[in-house]
Amino acid sequence: MVNVSALLRELILHACALATLNFRKERQRHVIDLIVDHLESIQTVSLQLPNPTDARALRVAGTLLASPGEQRTLTQVCKITGAGRRTIERRFLEETGMTFGKWRQQLRLMQAMRLLAEGAKITHAALEAGYSTPSAFIFMFRKTLGTTPSLYFQGGATLEGPAGCVSDTREKRRVTASRRRDSR
Repeated sequence: MVNVSALLRELILHACALATLNFRKERQRHVIDLIVDHLESIQTVSLQLPNPTDARALRVAGTLLASPGEQRTLTQVCKITGAGRRTIERRFLEETGMTFGKWRQQLRLMQAMRLLAEGAKITHAALEAGYSTPSAFIFMFRKTLGTTPSLYFQGGATLEGPAGCVSDTREKRRVTASRRRDSR
């Protein structure tokens, strides 16, 4: 998944509204250059959760996977599983490429997304996944995926390929109105 900034999204929508971009036209060349510049710095978001292989770290991961909304601290989970906190922090970083905190955050986000995909309300999904408030979940969702959970699951925040270019009906109306203004 790609996290698209609001500026890049608007640039892509503008390029789609132009239909065919002509690199020889200075204004369109600037649009192309801006899009390319932003695409070069874009970050992809992995929706995978790598598991550690170390037995101690795997016990910690298993405890949290069984109950993603678990509110215990890493120290408390380590005490239950018989592992040292610093060892677990090192193992997670070395074996998953993520800090333990980032791994847990990804676990919670994925749990909430699973619940939302099953039809749960945002409040329920957020609290079940271990977020303190729905606002905290929405903030993390938007920070990670670049859109709100509602738009993500409605498909309203997505851009299609060049054929359709814009999927959201409101966005289509906005682009159409923009084209009319530009043609005057």
